[in-house]
Amino acid sequence: MIHNTNINRPVTMNDVAKLAGVSQPTVSRVLSNKNTFHSIPEATRARVLAAAKELNYHPNVLAQSLRTAKTQMIAVMIADISNNFYHRIVRAIQDIADEENYDVMITNSDHIYRSEKKFLSAVSRRPVDGIIMVPIHLTEEEINTFSERTHTPVVVLGQQIELPDVDVVFVDDEQAIYSATRWLVEEQGYQSVGYVGVTEDFPPGPRRYQGFVRAMADLQMPINPDFIIESNFTVEGGMQVASQLIQSDTLPKSLVVINDLMAMGVLVTLLDAGYRVPEDIAILGFDDIKEATLVRPMLSTIAQDPYDMGQKLAKLLFERIENPKLPSRQVESSLKLIKRDSA
Repeated sequence: MIHNTNINRPVTMNDVAKLAGVSQPTVSRVLSNKNTFHSIPEATRARVLAAAKELNYHPNVLAQSLRTAKTQMIAVMIADISNNFYHRIVRAIQDIADEENYDVMITNSDHIYRSEKKFLSAVSRRPVDGIIMVPIHLTEEEINTFSERTHTPVVVLGQQIELPDVDVVFVDDEQAIYSATRWLVEEQGYQSVGYVGVTEDFPPGPRRYQGFVRAMADLQMPINPDFIIESNFTVEGGMQVASQLIQSDTLPKSLVVINDLMAMGVLVTLLDAGYRVPEDIAILGFDDIKEATLVRPMLSTIAQDPYDMGQKLAKLLFERIENPKLPSRQVESSLKLIKRDSA
């Protein structure tokens, strides 16, 4: 039975060791969460954990970082915290980080270049052991300069970064859009296809639009410039697109939209205006966020696997933290066409 003693100062690992009747290295091994428990008797481990709980002991992260030259913290920059797509990515990263006994600091950039640069500045001033980010506007040169100056391991989501010391998780979204566009025409029978994208300064934009253009060329179908519209990644952006189509009084028979948030904005605005989906116009999104099944009709979409992406990002990062000299790696995550009611 462990009995607490009054300690009127911060509790140390030595205090836990004395109360549990073991050495300080034994306490360190038990509390480190590094899968070393097999060499420590279960009764000893239980006694250490009970002592730590009774004393309300929390490891001194600063002291640990001074000893190990590690902060036990990684930083994550996502592009849009309001988009459910990123929630699953972050959840997977946190799950892996927990297994590695790491904390996670999360920043939202809102697709704003200034915010992305501020993130790099912040993690330069407050060092972390590694970084996962979704860079929308940061250039290869800026990321490379940061990596070389800070020697911080970096993993990114996206295809636009090719650097010798930076790992990348990507999806072949160009091919996915190509295949989905052909599906709309060849299997679903839609005789005209429009496209809703974003400006070229957003990295997914050029790749996904190229997939659409390539499919239309292979299908020998003309592209109507009135049906090619750019907006932003939000529901509100999709609503603006739909309003523009309504005002033109001419709609394509089907519409490929660069992400689900925009697709849902298009869908609800057209429905409110009296159009039928998919009878008057079919709508295909990209991402397969949770809300895609909540709208009616449910949204047909190209499904990414954000949890898989998050796992791959985190595993690459922790491998690089342990071995910074690894060669650059590019790891693909899968895509799948989800056929629902909107197309």
